[in-house]
Amino acid sequence: MLHRFAPLILLALLGFAACGAAQQTGAPTGSEATAPSFAAAQDLAASGRLDEALEQLNQLAAQSIEPAGVERLRGIIFYQKEQFSDAITAFSKAAAQDPNDRESIEMHGVSLFRTGHAGEAIPYLEKAHAPVERANIDPEYVLALCYADVERYDDSRHAFAAQYGFPPDSAEAYLLAGRMFLRRELLDPARAQAAKALDLNPRLPLVHELLGEVALAKGDVPGAVRELEAERKLNPLDANLYDRLGDAYLRSGQYVEAQQALNRAVLLEPNSTGPYILLGETFLKLHQPIQALHYLVRAAQMDPANYITHNLLGQAYKATGQVAEANREFKVVVALQNKGLPGSTEK
Repeated sequence: MLHRFAPLILLALLGFAACGAAQQTGAPTGSEATAPSFAAAQDLAASGRLDEALEQLNQLAAQSIEPAGVERLRGIIFYQKEQFSDAITAFSKAAAQDPNDRESIEMHGVSLFRTGHAGEAIPYLEKAHAPVERANIDPEYVLALCYADVERYDDSRHAFAAQYGFPPDSAEAYLLAGRMFLRRELLDPARAQAAKALDLNPRLPLVHELLGEVALAKGDVPGAVRELEAERKLNPLDANLYDRLGDAYLRSGQYVEAQQALNRAVLLEPNSTGPYILLGETFLKLHQPIQALHYLVRAAQMDPANYITHNLLGQAYKATGQVAEANREFKVVVALQNKGLPGSTEK
C-alpha cells in the first residue's frame, strides 16, 4: 500500500532539495562541476540522475567532516531505488547527526515499514508524529498501518482518526478504521470496528455496506445481503452499494434481483467496469448470452487487461455458437494470466 504514495514523498523531498540548492548556490558551473558538492548532488537528484548524485554524495560522506544533509539525501535516493537497507542506514546516520531531523526520522520508520518491520518502525514514526511540511506524507497514516500490523487496533484507529480530523473514539473513526482494516484483509478487526460504529450511530452511512463487504469476504452471503439491503435504506444513491449488492445476489442465486441492482449501479456510475462484468455473468446464469455479450464487450473496451471479462466473453461466445470468437477470448485469458510470470515473453 505504501507504494501508492512513495513517489509523492520522494518528489516532494527532491523538489525541496532542488529548490534549496537554487536558493543557496545555484547549479555548479565550470571548474565547480568537476568537484563533488552537495548543491550539485541536489540538482542531479532532482533531475532524476540518481546514480550520479549518489556518486557525489558518497564522496562527500567519505570526507573527514561530512556536510549537513548528505545522509538524508543519500537515504532518499536509496529509498527511491528501493534499496531499503541502505536507506535505513543513511537515515539513521542523518538523525544521529541532527536529532531534530524529522524527515530522516520519519523516512527511517517508513523504510522499516517497507521492509516488513512494522513493530520496529513504530518508535520512529511516533517520534516524528507531526506532518513534515517538506514531505508529502502524513506519518499518522503509516503509523496507523504499523499499529494494525502488530494488532494494536485501538492505536491504529486513533492514528487514522488524527489523519482525517475525527475524534479518536467517534463512530466515524471506527468506520474509517474498519474500512482500512478490510483493505489489509483484517476481516475480524474490520467487522469489530464497523459494529462499534453502528452501535455509536445506527444511521451512519456506509457502515452496513462495510459489514456487507466483510461478510462477502468471509463467504457469508446471506449476511452480506442482509447488511447491504440495510445500507440501501440509508444510502439509496450509492453506486458502489448496488455493485456489491448485485454481487451478493448473484452469489446467492437471486439472478433477477442481481440484474436489478447492477442496472442501478450502471446508471449511477456508468464508467465503472465492475457492474458490467457482473451483469454479463448474471445474464449467463439466466441463459441469455446475447445480453451478456452486450455488457461484457463494453467491459472489455473499458479494461482490456481484465482476464475475468475475457473468460466470461469466451463463455458467452461459446453459448451463442461463435466458436472462433470464444477460442480467441480464451487465448487472451491465458496470455493475460501468463503475463509477468518468470520466463514469460508476454509484454
